Amino acid sequence: MDRDHDLVGPPGTPSLLRAINDRTALWLLADRGPLSRTQLGALAGLSKPTASQLMDRLEAAGLVEAVLDAEPAHVNGSAGRTARRYRLRGAAAHVAGLDVTAARIVARVCDLSGRTVGEATLVTPGRSASGTVDRVREALTAACATAGMDISTLHHVVIGIGGAIDPGTGRLGFARHLPGWHEPDLLARLRTELTGPGSPDPRVDVENDVNLVAVAEQTIGAGQGARDVVVLWVAEGIGAAVIIDGKLHRGATGGAGEVGYMPVPGAPVVRSIGRGTTGGFQALAGGPAVLKLARQHGFTGADPQSAVARAVEAIAAPAAAPVAVQQAARRLLTELADRLATGLAPIVAVLDPELIVLTGAIPRSGGAPLRELVAEALHGMAIPRPRLVESALADNPVLAGAIHAALAATREAVFDTSAGTPVPA
Repeated sequence: MDRDHDLVGPPGTPSLLRAINDRTALWLLADRGPLSRTQLGALAGLSKPTASQLMDRLEAAGLVEAVLDAEPAHVNGSAGRTARRYRLRGAAAHVAGLDVTAARIVARVCDLSGRTVGEATLVTPGRSASGTVDRVREALTAACATAGMDISTLHHVVIGIGGAIDPGTGRLGFARHLPGWHEPDLLARLRTELTGPGSPDPRVDVENDVNLVAVAEQTIGAGQGARDVVVLWVAEGIGAAVIIDGKLHRGATGGAGEVGYMPVPGAPVVRSIGRGTTGGFQALAGGPAVLKLARQHGFTGADPQSAVARAVEAIAAPAAAPVAVQQAARRLLTELADRLATGLAPIVAVLDPELIVLTGAIPRSGGAPLRELVAEALHGMAIPRPRLVESALADNPVLAGAIHAALAATREAVFDTSAGTPVPA
């Protein structure tokens, strides 16, 4: 497994070796799902007696639980013993992920195994500049209530938001559209005020939403196995996330991937970003610009993705659309692809990624036809020729990424706590 294991205690001691084996077994169960003692021993390189003792320890510690197979094993045509496998005990810890926009907060609670046990949506109209901590608490409380638990039992909460935390100041930037999230001490308050007096507070982290999409793509999506990846999110706004050598790259101030106002040909250059001016990549290929472009080609919709979807439908079912409509659809998709490639080209020229994942409402509605046109245009603009793919994530990718980030940190903490404590033989 590609993880650094911190050693504790003098090397070679029996307690240390047991701790290393325990931690390895827990990660194998997290990665592979239910395993028998024999399977676990083979994967971990342990003898059968050692694997058996290990599982007894972890079961006694409440970190794993036995799972009986639905069908008994058969030997020589006769029913044999029912195989017993083991899995992580989900109730050992719980995490939560939040997806925050100006209009709503979606909260999801999962157990240590990754199973969703509760979810809730809190509508947040009015964009109030006060009460941010209260709104987060309310969303979490509702999600925990559906799971029959209290916030104080959560181990870790990851909040996905359209902005970025500056690691030097702890303040959120790049998020003017979210009043109330810019308080200097907001992160500290989220970490100390979600529960009542005397109750433990969960660990809380705030992460850029597109970065969390990249986490989801890297963990369960199109980015699995790739070391250098760019995720481009195109919806109402535009954002990117960068994975370099398998690790998320946030930048010195947390602003890596904030490409919305990046100067690009064909769009006004933004010279006063802090004053709410428009321009850059966002003005060329963001939601409002795409909807305007679609209307110019005769495709309307309640939002840009609906208009783009109509153009794709016209191409996909030519018998149902007049030739003029098909031609207009191709012109729309070709111009949109050219605009997206114009923004991607400088990113590709600097980073030379092996993979680009297109995601967000507009690429999803454009599907394979748009992706193929973007690849063609980009390969004509930049010397590196990365592979372009569409996101295959069906779930809310921000929420999925938040849960995976919270689970990874929680498993590290729980498994390290188990491994760092001498356990009886």
